[in-house]
Amino acid sequence: MRKFKLLLYFALLMSIQGMAQGTVSLDSCRRMAINNNREIQAGNIKIEQAGYQRKEAAAAYLPSIDLVGGYIYNQHKVSLKKEDQYLPIKTYNSATGKYDFGLVTDPATGMPAVVDGSIVPSMVALLPKSALTADIHNIFAGAITAVQPIYMGGKIRAMNAITKYAEELARSMNDSKIEDVIYNVDQAYWQVVSLRAKEKLVHSYLKLVKNLDSDVEKMMKQGVATQANKLSVDVKVNEGNVNLTKVENGLALSRMLLNQLCGQPIDRRYTLADEDKEDIEGTLRPSRFNMDTVYSKRHEIESLTLATKIYDEKANVTKSEMMPQVAAFAAYHALNPNAYNGFENKFGFGFSVGAMVKVPLWHWGGLSNKYKAALADARIKRVELEDAKEKIALQVNQAAYRYQEAWKTYEKTKANLVSANENLRCATVGYKEGVMNLDEVLTAQTAWFKAYSDNIDAQIDIQLCDVYLSKVLGEMRY
Repeated sequence: MRKFKLLLYFALLMSIQGMAQGTVSLDSCRRMAINNNREIQAGNIKIEQAGYQRKEAAAAYLPSIDLVGGYIYNQHKVSLKKEDQYLPIKTYNSATGKYDFGLVTDPATGMPAVVDGSIVPSMVALLPKSALTADIHNIFAGAITAVQPIYMGGKIRAMNAITKYAEELARSMNDSKIEDVIYNVDQAYWQVVSLRAKEKLVHSYLKLVKNLDSDVEKMMKQGVATQANKLSVDVKVNEGNVNLTKVENGLALSRMLLNQLCGQPIDRRYTLADEDKEDIEGTLRPSRFNMDTVYSKRHEIESLTLATKIYDEKANVTKSEMMPQVAAFAAYHALNPNAYNGFENKFGFGFSVGAMVKVPLWHWGGLSNKYKAALADARIKRVELEDAKEKIALQVNQAAYRYQEAWKTYEKTKANLVSANENLRCATVGYKEGVMNLDEVLTAQTAWFKAYSDNIDAQIDIQLCDVYLSKVLGEMRY
């Protein structure tokens, strides 16, 4: 991990140095965008968070050990009797060989004396109230407890599976976000390249019409051109200036957008590596694809597959509530006061072990219906997965069609360039020789401008279609 961070830092440093030198490649823009994107950074934190949750779930297999303690102050003592007690005692009767209660007898009758309806013992034992009084003003209690799950109905295993899939899901979703960022950066990058090429094209077009304007002005002085001819050319010059203003403004805004996506100040100015290329390189891809391979590479399918597994395990968690649950526990405790050897106001220590069993018996169908609802959620995810596969198949075919169409359009625009250049040359020469009129020259210049503009659009469209096709095929590299 440390080595990876060093490499990432080095790549970012090289990207910044490249910007300082004034030239930035598409790969540099991608790296800067990935490193500076806040959503990707949040996604990395979510991956880290999911890892902690996975470790938390694994800890449920192990016993939980806790230290608990408490203190209570009571205002009163506890007394089992409200006053001293007198207990009759037995004495040995040698005549009977038994222990009998000694009773006070009436001298006249020789019978046990009765006072207030009760016989009177001749001997009693004093049980003072203090002997039955406990001092509980201050109570201290503490224990170290350990609880070991033995069988939780499969809940712990299911939770471990859920957190494992959740970590993989967080990583898959972050990878998908990275691809979205790269696609947006590529769009902004090629938009800048396109507008830069069109800026140079507009300058070339303005040079053409201004040269023509100069020629017409000279011809007016010679009396072979009219004021109307001059005004027609002036209109084209003004149109060219308006187009130049639009292109320059669009280029400035596009550079701002690219800077924002790359995490750079929006006013930073640098040259893109593809700005000054006459032709942008590209290779035509095959038009047939193995959809099973595409599905295995798409992060959306991976995410939905993981989500389906998560919901299957959630159903198992719900099912565990209908299963018996068994756990063992042990505790080492301390009590003050304690009654281990009589009631004493000092700490007494001891340990205990045991087991707990919980068996669900009858919940009026609540648990079973909850389980069925969880199974329904899992089925919904499977339906969503199949629906996503159908949409991806359509997406791939549409992207491939657009890609093929972009290449065909590019080939046609290249052919149009040859025709437009020749048409402009013939119109310019013909006008100078007096065999063609001014309108034909202006039309040829407009056609030349449009042919080159279409060629620029076609080249950029190939690049955008190529990166989009890579995205839908799951083959985007970063």
